[in-house]
Amino acid sequence: MALQLHNTLSRKVEPFTPLDPAGQKVGMYCCGPTVHDFAHIGNFRTFVFADLVRRYLDFRGYDVTHVMNITDVEDKIIARVREQKTTLTEYTAKYQEAFFADLKVLNCTDPHHIPKATDHIPEMIEIISKLMEKGIAYQAADESIYFSIEKYQGCGCQYGRLVKLNFEEMRQGARVSDDEYEKESVADFALWKARVEEDGEVYWQSPWGEGRPGWHIECSAMS
Repeated sequence: MALQLHNTLSRKVEPFTPLDPAGQKVGMYCCGPTVHDFAHIGNFRTFVFADLVRRYLDFRGYDVTHVMNITDVEDKIIARVREQKTTLTEYTAKYQEAFFADLKVLNCTDPHHIPKATDHIPEMIEIISKLMEKGIAYQAADESIYFSIEKYQGCGCQYGRLVKLNFEEMRQGARVSDDEYEKESVADFALWKARVEEDGEVYWQSPWGEGRPGWHIECSAMS
């Protein structure tokens, strides 16, 4: 019997067909932990499920490449680095080590590749630059770079297809309300956040000045 999976886009259970023309290689990306604190059992549901899928694909004879990222720079982490008067690397290392120790206790298989967000800043800057060239991203008055959902839609693309999002009915959500940066539309999200005093020494150089990546762009670069 062929492997069947639920397709989030079509909302149907469909036969699994690898993108590989030969039908053997399978790429599997799992959004990993944000290492701002110890992970709880609810967090690990994601990783246990991913491990189950990978083991079954291995069992069926597929050549699987499993990638899981580490988000080691974002607002909560920066706030705690400032509170504890430590460095970004020292703070996140503690929780990253604890995460993998717990993953081992749960007998989960190690991913083949474990990229960290802070190791892929150049790739994020490159993607943002391309979005700006296409007119889909813009720099606001606060010098941060935002993704314009309206301009993306104007290119003939449909935003929010996987979650069946109705753009006209969008309202300001939790992630957006926590974002204190200026933008053209409340629905737009930050790709690059301009450095502010509260960021301390957590920043990188970019074509738009000192700053750091927004939460949304990180997995796009690491996947």
